[in-house]
Amino acid sequence: MHEVLKKISLIGIVPVIKIDDVSKAVPLAKALCKGGMPVAEITFRTDQAESSIAIINKEVPEMLVGAGTILTVEQVDRAVQAGAKFIVSPGFNPNVVEYCVKMNIPIIPGCINPSDIERAISYGLDAVKFFPAEASGGIRMIKALSAPYDNMRFMPTGGIDTNNLNEYLSFSKVLACGGSWMVPENLLKEGNYNQITLLAKEAMANMLGFRMAHVGFNCENEEQADLAAQELSFLFDLGLSNGSSSIFAGNMFELMKSPYKGTHGHIAIKTNYIDRAVNFLTHKGYEFDETTAKKDDEGNLKAIYLKNEISGFGIHLLQ
Repeated sequence: MHEVLKKISLIGIVPVIKIDDVSKAVPLAKALCKGGMPVAEITFRTDQAESSIAIINKEVPEMLVGAGTILTVEQVDRAVQAGAKFIVSPGFNPNVVEYCVKMNIPIIPGCINPSDIERAISYGLDAVKFFPAEASGGIRMIKALSAPYDNMRFMPTGGIDTNNLNEYLSFSKVLACGGSWMVPENLLKEGNYNQITLLAKEAMANMLGFRMAHVGFNCENEEQADLAAQELSFLFDLGLSNGSSSIFAGNMFELMKSPYKGTHGHIAIKTNYIDRAVNFLTHKGYEFDETTAKKDDEGNLKAIYLKNEISGFGIHLLQ
């Protein structure tokens, strides 16, 4: 998969934006980045699209900006010259796809049936847009379509919002979801960028689903861990689970048999998508201790610690 598509997948949500006034492009891009969404698909449905892409690319370099609703090869050239890093089209146009593949430009063409998908495969593509998503059968249709095509990933767009976002993203073959609910036309027209930032933050919070998993305590030895676990078990009527390096009292407390990360212990935070959570927090300036990464048999990340502790506690994410 192209590196640009990997970046899109790690962000998880792609705002699809129509800009009628180029003066709004930079503050909008900054508002989305502040909300945790450093990506945007600027649609070529207005005369301001090309100049908006150019100024965002120049003034907000951290934003991964692409061009949407691309219908012709000429539009591809204009978009790329303006700084677009990826191309999205509503349908499968062989001329546009062939040109983008030839020029090594990441393209996500619209495909809603097996014939379209097989044409995409014939051009060497491994990601397509599923549009309009809800009107075309939603996640059930994507699951049905994806069954014969193991390596194909989908970017559903159309009718997606915070209510059904995770229905799509929880399916492993969904690359990311496109949508415009975090950039309503009325807010953009008003220049209400603070509210757009709040909507972006709300969408990211809904996607990542951060929540407490358990608190870990560093004990000096196994005996101390056992005593603490017994007391917590008695106090809260919790079951005990004895592992090789720790004892769990229910699902809330982990008693380490010897000190590990954090001066006092650790706090484990669950997330719906740990790779996206790592990417999200990295963009916020946090670093992770790669030596603590735990993966499953297929190489998927399952847990990892932040480098720095907070008030004496290590923080680790848990899938």
